[in-house]
Amino acid sequence: MNLQEISSNLDSDNARDRMLALASLRNIPASEAVPLIKKVLNDHHVALRSMAIFSLGIKRTDECYELLVNLLRHDPDYGIRADAAGALGYLGDPRAFEPLSRAFLEETDWLVRFSAAVSLGNLKNPEAYDILLQALHSGEVMLQQAAIAALGEIQAIEAIEDLLNFASSPDWLVRQRLAEALGHLNHPQSFAALTYLEKDSHPQVAEAARLARTQLQAKTTQTPESTPESTIE
Repeated sequence: MNLQEISSNLDSDNARDRMLALASLRNIPASEAVPLIKKVLNDHHVALRSMAIFSLGIKRTDECYELLVNLLRHDPDYGIRADAAGALGYLGDPRAFEPLSRAFLEETDWLVRFSAAVSLGNLKNPEAYDILLQALHSGEVMLQQAAIAALGEIQAIEAIEDLLNFASSPDWLVRQRLAEALGHLNHPQSFAALTYLEKDSHPQVAEAARLARTQLQAKTTQTPESTPESTIE
């Protein structure tokens, strides 16, 4: 479809037509795509709205940031706010640190807080450390998963002791996120923990630990034999 056809289909009464038109913007330059994406940002079809919001996170024009922040702050639908928080992480605008931090601290819905924590990791801003540590100790498993991944993304070496407390978590996804995060943390205890997690009973945890250990070894001049290791019980 050309742009005129896409624009026309985005105005269709048929939700499927609008969905297909939005999907066809994938390979359209951002400057041309974003004005058309905006046509369905307030669509009554929730899945279509979510798709439009995600598109704003990857198309990156000057107005995408303000559009997403406005949705994060003001939309009455918590799912849409969570989508906006997630899209801000994809957008990668450093200005998003403040609204994402506020969303995590002030929101009551776990899904919005989860998306905000993940996106704070995507921004790779070390100033997110205190907020992510709060998420890590929240007692909510989904928030803990997000925090573990994000602390790895910001390479928070200082969080290593807090992170290693999750090496024996009963939730295998938490252990997998931990293994992946440790692959970003070049620290002797990371090697020890990954050796431990490579023996995990869940194959996805063990594989994540193996890959992370390889990743760490590639970043350091130390060999596995010369790397100091501590024992994890």
